[in-house]
Amino acid sequence: MNIEPGHELPDLIKHPTTRQLVQYAGAQGDFYEIHYDQEFARSVGLPGVILHGLLKAAFLGQLVTDWLGERGTLKSFEVSYRGIDVPGRPYRCRGRVTSVVGGRAELEVWGEDPEGNRTTVGTAVVELTA
Repeated sequence: MNIEPGHELPDLIKHPTTRQLVQYAGAQGDFYEIHYDQEFARSVGLPGVILHGLLKAAFLGQLVTDWLGERGTLKSFEVSYRGIDVPGRPYRCRGRVTSVVGGRAELEVWGEDPEGNRTTVGTAVVELTA
């Protein structure tokens, strides 16, 4: 596969549930009530429970590694959070190649809410196998 700047990664659509948030909390050890207790989340000004930031980062990491497959290795990855996402609404993971130098490609990745707002943005660097 010839990878060039501007190449778009296939979208990854996730359908997070409150159950998934509880499972993720158990696996990661993040039991902050905003991720599983609707009443508590609303009491602190949220619309209800919200997705863990690191869960959204994991979804974006999956976007990159699913696309990359056996063609290379993820070398670096970072994201920042720009908005909240809630269970029961699709979370769309997107990305594109921004540069290719030698055997390395830099990617722009982001997660969107159903209205197309980028709620998580980030970058990744992959090393491509020959």
